[in-house]
Amino acid sequence: MGPKTKIRILIIDDHPLFRQGVRWSLEEEVDMEVIGEAGNGREAIKLTDKFLPDVILLDINLPGLNGLEVARVIKRHYPHINLIVLSVYEDDDQLFQAIKVGASAYSSKDVQPSELIRTIREVASGHYLINERVLAKPHVATRVLHQFRELAASEDDQENTLFAPLTSREIEILDCIARGLANKEIANELSISSQTVKNHITSILRKLQVNDRTMAVMYAIQKGWIKMGYEHTSEELGEQPEADKGT
Repeated sequence: MGPKTKIRILIIDDHPLFRQGVRWSLEEEVDMEVIGEAGNGREAIKLTDKFLPDVILLDINLPGLNGLEVARVIKRHYPHINLIVLSVYEDDDQLFQAIKVGASAYSSKDVQPSELIRTIREVASGHYLINERVLAKPHVATRVLHQFRELAASEDDQENTLFAPLTSREIEILDCIARGLANKEIANELSISSQTVKNHITSILRKLQVNDRTMAVMYAIQKGWIKMGYEHTSEELGEQPEADKGT
């Protein structure tokens, strides 16, 4: 068996001193390799095309194309590249925008090197750490869910809903997760056992090919399989999703 493949990283920031500090921190890690760095958005896109990195550390405040615009372009062409959005200070609106462009993580630039290294390893393994930020800020989560609902309503999502791979029960469970219910609470609400809830969640993650339950919720909302706003009405909670009628 050959040596373990290193995590290939691009550093995108307009401050050379910051880039150098990050590079020094990462190059001490045997499982990481900094394959390039850039100081503006256009160069970031060129390097991404050239090197196809595993992880990109992306400053949100770049000259010219800002970090969010760069992230949007990269995720459109390379959806499997993991983006860690960095900002001088943590801001709820920037967090919300980072979620919309598909970032895997969001952090302030004063993060400790050990924490940044942990984050890189996590996102390189397919984990969607931005969910931790959302769950810690319920008002941001509400805004995210409301925005995705509006997107689902404004776009022609009929094709997506017709081919939803989830059963009616699985969508009910996703809806419960989106409202912040724990497994035991979901079991009580749906009158099923906790083990059955766990089995359904395992099935959901497998079908959607995602790594955690909150990412599954985001995916399902984007596809229009569940509809959430600022609050549920009794009609919404009792309505069977169109995707499951006749299946």
